[in-house]
Amino acid sequence: MENPIYIALSRQDALRRQMDVVANNLANMTTPSYKNQRMMFLEYLAKPAATPVEKVSMVQDYGVLRNTAPGPITSTNNPLDVALQGDGYLAVETRDGQKFTRNGHLTLDLDRQIVDVNGLPVLDEQDNPLTVPQNAGAITITADGMVSSSQGQIGRLKVVRFEREQFMKELGGGLYTADEEPRPAPNTKVIQGAVEDSNVQSVVEMTQMIEISRQYANNQKIIDAEHERQRNAITKLSRLS
Repeated sequence: MENPIYIALSRQDALRRQMDVVANNLANMTTPSYKNQRMMFLEYLAKPAATPVEKVSMVQDYGVLRNTAPGPITSTNNPLDVALQGDGYLAVETRDGQKFTRNGHLTLDLDRQIVDVNGLPVLDEQDNPLTVPQNAGAITITADGMVSSSQGQIGRLKVVRFEREQFMKELGGGLYTADEEPRPAPNTKVIQGAVEDSNVQSVVEMTQMIEISRQYANNQKIIDAEHERQRNAITKLSRLS
């Protein structure tokens, strides 16, 4: 008798997690290079225990899909900022090895190393930190990632890509890791003095949030109606006995 309630509850549980994903998208709407995420659902067949009833169709969230579509590029006039036009990632050095990011908001640290927003050194093609000499003057970054100053070339940004980009794991702070070896990304263009914005569309996310709220409320009505039906059935049966 409780099967309709179980089905509706499974949907509500999935909707709650879907709302968390949408809320996280909105929270990162202004985070450079952030990629919006979508919940993936599937049908889960469960057979009620100790009953001859056929399997019941439940709702289950399978995972989260990251939308890798590029965000708009905004000029910052900061000569160290770079936007990646293509499927490439910058390589940075961490205590746990190399990680990868598309957030090109870069600065110089106290050692004059080029670092990302997390203070992690940005690497060149030889996996060395890029260090800007004292009195280097204006910094120039070409479309192929070569970093130069008035004193000459400093190094080329290590820009890589991954065959299975969707399988990259998000670590927070705009960083990603991958189980596969990175490959060169010759088709990725480096744009100096700009950053890639988030690809989150606020209107789409707000519409999604409203729709989730409506579906949650409709499922609650189903649960309440089924509960009332069972209560009335029990009341009538008790009178007959």
